[in-house]
Amino acid sequence: MTRRSPSTGSILFLLIPVALLMGFFGCATSSKDDATSAGTGSEFSDAGATASADSSAAAAPKGWTDPGMVHFSFDRSEITEADAPVLKDVAGQVNDLGIKIVISGYTDNRGTEEYNLALGERRAAAARSYLVNLGVPANQMTIVSYGELRPLQRGNNEEAWAMNRRAQFAPLQ
Repeated sequence: MTRRSPSTGSILFLLIPVALLMGFFGCATSSKDDATSAGTGSEFSDAGATASADSSAAAAPKGWTDPGMVHFSFDRSEITEADAPVLKDVAGQVNDLGIKIVISGYTDNRGTEEYNLALGERRAAAARSYLVNLGVPANQMTIVSYGELRPLQRGNNEEAWAMNRRAQFAPLQ
C-alpha cells in the first residue's frame, strides 16, 4: 500500500480557518473591549513599560536635573507658550553641560498604533525644532517615538489622556 502525501489544496483547506480565526480574534478592539481593558491602556500597551522605564540613562550626568515635560493638545504637535520654561531649561542644560539628549514623544491611547507612533515622532520633532531655535545644536539631540506604548498614567479618561500626550527629555550616556 502506498501512502499519499497531502495535497496543497487540503493543507490550505485546514490553514484558512485558522488564519481567519487569528485575524478575527487578533484585530482592533471594540468598544466592549475598551471597557474591559480600561485599566491597562490599550491593546498595544507594553504591559511592562511605564514612563519610569523611559529614562535611557542609568545615572544622569553631573549637573543634569529633570526639566519636566511638554504636554500637547489632542491630536496636535505644536509647542505652546506654556511650554517655553521647560524648553528653555532643557536648552540651558544641554548647552551648559555639553551633553546629548534624547527627546521622547508620546500620545494617549486613542488611534491606531501606527498613527500614534507618527504623532509621537512629530511631537518630539517639534520639541527638537524649538530647541534648535533656542541655540541647541541639532546633532546633540535624538528623537524617538513611543506613541501610546509607555503611558505616564493608565486610564481611558481625559485626565490620563492629557498626561500621556507629552514629550520628555533625558541625557544620553
